[in-house]
Amino acid sequence: MILIIQQFMATIIGSFLLAIGVNGFLVPNHLIDGGILGVALILHYFFDFQTGMIMAALSLPICLIASKNEKRSFFSNVQGLLFSSLFIDFLSPLRYQIDVSTLSGALIGGVVIGTGVGLMLRYKTSTGGTDLLAKMISSNFSINIAVIIILIDGLIVLAGFTVLPSDRILYSCVAIAAVGLTTSLIERELYV
Repeated sequence: MILIIQQFMATIIGSFLLAIGVNGFLVPNHLIDGGILGVALILHYFFDFQTGMIMAALSLPICLIASKNEKRSFFSNVQGLLFSSLFIDFLSPLRYQIDVSTLSGALIGGVVIGTGVGLMLRYKTSTGGTDLLAKMISSNFSINIAVIIILIDGLIVLAGFTVLPSDRILYSCVAIAAVGLTTSLIERELYV
C-alpha cells in the first residue's frame, strides 16, 4: 500500500514538474523536447493545438499496444500520461509569467522536466509515449533501447526544422540533453 501511495505521489509531483518545465521554459522560448512531448510541441507551434491534449492523444494508442506485453505497468503509465497531459494544459498560463533567455530556458526547463521524469521512472511510472515504443521495438528486434530512443528523438528534432529556426533547434538539443542527464541522475539515485 505504501508503494502505491509513493508511486501516486511521484506521478503527481513528476507530472507537475514536467508541466512547469514545458510551460515555464520550453514554450516561451519556442523549444521542443524529444519523444511524444516533442511532437506535441511541434503541433502546438504549427497549429496552436493544446500540448497536453495532443500528447495524450498520441501516447494513448502506444500505451494500449504496449499493454499487451506490459500488463502490470499499463495503469501507472496511463495515470502518468493523463496527469502530465492535464497539468501541461492546466498550467499553460505559466507561459506568459517567466521570462528567461533561450539558453537559460533550455537548461532550466531541461533540468525541471528531467527531475519530473526521473522521479516518475524511479517509482516505476512514466508518461508512456516513445519510451514504451522504444521498449517494444527493442524487445522485438534485439536493438539497444538507448539507440532507438536517440533515433526517435533525432527524427523529432529533424521534424522541428519545419516550424523552428535552426538556433531554436540547437537550443532544443541542449534542453533534450539536460532532460536526459537529469533523468538519469534522478532515477539512478534510487539504486546508489
